[in-house]
Amino acid sequence: MKHTDAMALAIEQAKHAQAAGEVPIGAVVIKDGQVIGRGFNQTLAQGDPCAHAEIVALREAAQTLGNHRLDDCTLVVTVEPCTMCAGAALNARVGQVVFGAPEPKTGAAGSVHDVFAHAKINHHTQVQGGVEAAACAGLMQAFFQDKRESFKGRAWRLRDDALRTPDAAFERLPDWPFETQYVDDLPSLGGLRMAYIDEGPRSAKTTWLLLHGNPTWAYVWRHWIPRLTQAGHRVVAPDLMGFGRSDKPKKMAQHSYDWHRQVLLELVERLDLQRVTLAVQDWGGLLGLTLPMAAPARYEALCVMNTTLATGEHALPDGFVAWRQFCRDKPQFGVGDLLGRGCRHLTREERAAYDAPFADSGYRAALRRFPEMVMGDMDAPGAAISREAAVFWSTQWSGKAAMVIGDADPVLASVMPALHAKIKGCSAPIHLPSGGHFVQEWLHPSLDDAWFEAMLAQLR
Repeated sequence: MKHTDAMALAIEQAKHAQAAGEVPIGAVVIKDGQVIGRGFNQTLAQGDPCAHAEIVALREAAQTLGNHRLDDCTLVVTVEPCTMCAGAALNARVGQVVFGAPEPKTGAAGSVHDVFAHAKINHHTQVQGGVEAAACAGLMQAFFQDKRESFKGRAWRLRDDALRTPDAAFERLPDWPFETQYVDDLPSLGGLRMAYIDEGPRSAKTTWLLLHGNPTWAYVWRHWIPRLTQAGHRVVAPDLMGFGRSDKPKKMAQHSYDWHRQVLLELVERLDLQRVTLAVQDWGGLLGLTLPMAAPARYEALCVMNTTLATGEHALPDGFVAWRQFCRDKPQFGVGDLLGRGCRHLTREERAAYDAPFADSGYRAALRRFPEMVMGDMDAPGAAISREAAVFWSTQWSGKAAMVIGDADPVLASVMPALHAKIKGCSAPIHLPSGGHFVQEWLHPSLDDAWFEAMLAQLR
């Protein structure tokens, strides 16, 4: 039997999975030109994390032969096997594995790693990929597109311990035409809804992950998004929990360093972001600079602006201590007014857009909590993981890196050189002499954008 004919049978199995609401992956086992095992994903139906298509097909083939050894058999599967399924094929002594579409997230036949290539394993299975790859990939793409579409227009449940800014607050914001996406199925969210912008082609060679800080939201990137998508890039810009259009837990205790970091890690996995250029500022850096070491293969470049790695090794700057006290004394401060003092070029409407998420004091738990979370000693939550990240950036990072410093920032401008020294291979910093803390706002139609083009050139 030709591989293409066998793959057609595996695709039929994948369609059974699709009809059952499972991820559409199918498999068949062939011996002497005959099908002796069939399988499709049944993890949901069986409540079994091992019920992958390959495992189901291998089990049926073993029962057909009355032997757990499947010598001289060929396993044909629509998608590159994961580590578990590759190991099962090796343990069964399968002679050949043929797959259709590569799996860049979990593929164990060359995409992420190659289980079959280990010389010390006592059985060697031949592998051939790319058979009817377009058809196999099309099934997967259609399945996940349908799932994304099913989220649109749904009734999003709101937890009793959280608030949600009304949609009307975000109407007619200047320079904000982007469609907001939502996710509430990340394990760490516990049913809370997280908002994010996802613009540009999913197949782009570069995906930008833009992480804002406190007290802003994704709106701070509004002039970056079209510039990057016009260059053919994909752009993902989430609202941290408690900010923007994301749900806002009422209690300050909900907000912790570990929780916010875990949510971001799960979002990156959920969206399967690849070839990422990470852009961070303020708390976007305190959190975001610890993400790449958890999945370094996903990240290719870094753009870092007025932030730090809070390792707890040094006393907090006097300027930050004053900011923390201000937040305690003036918990109802105007976010737009704060932005306007440092970015005098902002219009009244733009300043109002920064106030939009925070209807009243009940919506401001994150704004009150984040200054208190900055790590001031070695044992503070997040300090240890930040020290690990510092080692990663100085010894393991192999991508490109650019740094932009707003020199007028009274707190972080002076600490950026120390951060620059920790990032292996980082290009010479780009200085904005009049730029303040919120560097993103210096890409503004009323200002010179030469620094932005210089930053992009460093990352090419």
